[in-house]
Amino acid sequence: MIAALGRVFTDLFIKYMPSAYVFALLLTLFTGGMALFWANASFMDVLDGWYNGFWSLLDFGMQIILIIITAYSIAQSEPVEKGINWIAKFIKTPVQVYLSILFIGAILGLISFGMVVVVAILARELALRVKGVNYPFLIACVYFSLGGWVSGASSSIALLLNTENNFLIKAGILNGIIPNEYTLGSTLNIAIFIVFIVVGPLLFLVLIPKNDDHMELSDFLITKNLEAEPSIKEEAESYRLPFRAVSDMLNNSMWLQLTIAIFGFIYIVYYFLTKGFDLNFYIMIFIFLIMGLFLHKTPLRFSISMKRSSSNVSGILFQYPFYAGIMGIMLSTGLGDKIGELQASLATLNTYPFLAYVSGGLVNFAIPSAGGEFAVIGPSIINAVKDLGAGLGDTEITAMIARASMAIAYGESLSNLLQPFYLLLIFPVMTNGVRLQARDIMGYLVIPFLIFFIIQSVMVVWIPL
Repeated sequence: MIAALGRVFTDLFIKYMPSAYVFALLLTLFTGGMALFWANASFMDVLDGWYNGFWSLLDFGMQIILIIITAYSIAQSEPVEKGINWIAKFIKTPVQVYLSILFIGAILGLISFGMVVVVAILARELALRVKGVNYPFLIACVYFSLGGWVSGASSSIALLLNTENNFLIKAGILNGIIPNEYTLGSTLNIAIFIVFIVVGPLLFLVLIPKNDDHMELSDFLITKNLEAEPSIKEEAESYRLPFRAVSDMLNNSMWLQLTIAIFGFIYIVYYFLTKGFDLNFYIMIFIFLIMGLFLHKTPLRFSISMKRSSSNVSGILFQYPFYAGIMGIMLSTGLGDKIGELQASLATLNTYPFLAYVSGGLVNFAIPSAGGEFAVIGPSIINAVKDLGAGLGDTEITAMIARASMAIAYGESLSNLLQPFYLLLIFPVMTNGVRLQARDIMGYLVIPFLIFFIIQSVMVVWIPL
């Protein structure tokens, strides 16, 4: 019955949901209309906020692109290909593919949500090797596995609260940092992740489509020759001149690239020795880059791998600015403050975690970035929590603020199941040469969203920190 209901939602999304780009355009118009009629902004104020915001995610967009292409470069190396072949020996059935991807994705997500690119690469390779895998459903598994990041080392709201002189402290909203023991190390956060990694695979096990005819990766390939692409080593060899040349010697030299890789590894060790387990986009990209240099060995092989990896990131390049423009409208017109104030006005000591959770989910559709979203609605909700906790001790108020803040993070992360923005992370890998769109994937995620919404709503209210 549940699987049949999942098929219904999938059919509805295929019929009615436009591409991710059209979704962004419609959301731009909706947000602009809300700013005009609810926040009382002028038409030019909306346009001004839209234009100025357009460029606010350029750094973030470039970080995402580099995460994707450096991770994809690593996956194309000979050692990783051998590792995938080794893993594939133990994964023989579609069910094993789905469950292994959900589990591996959740674990790697604790390191960084950028690791979902590695999971996508593994999933695609398994889909090539294991017969009978429903490829759209597998993409949904990869996308769902991304949700574990919010409980891990790259949980941006938790990291922000534990950062000295963050914008909340500078604005006088917080008196000091909120340590990770109240957020990432809390009973609530650990319980949220355990439920995610246990209930998620069990739920997807029930949701596996019964009719898998013509749903394999090979059925969606635009060109049937995609799997026959020459190896990077073979392509590199094809560029050699028919006579000895210094250029060939340098292009194919191992000592040059490996020397740079060794320097990179030395710095990576130094970084973690001096900064601890402080993961961010910059160090993740650097690690992936240095690993790519090391695994591909020669400059020419690495260059070929990066060329192949960069071939399908157009969605990120032109869609991120539109979402940044939506965030600009929210910030400049006060629409984000209005939403935060509305939620805060309804809060009580019993309901504030749930309202924060719902706020995180709703605002995520307009600002699909946890840090950016928290900058918009976080101050209003934190101030409301402080008012509700008037008369309580500092420890109790800190715990309330941590609960509300993490509730925003959980709501933001879960609503990604209905928001195609972060599909842009995995689509360059999983739909390269494949005729699939967001509408083919999102329907599989509706039931997981509904079930986890109920579970997490209860958890953020009742489970102690």
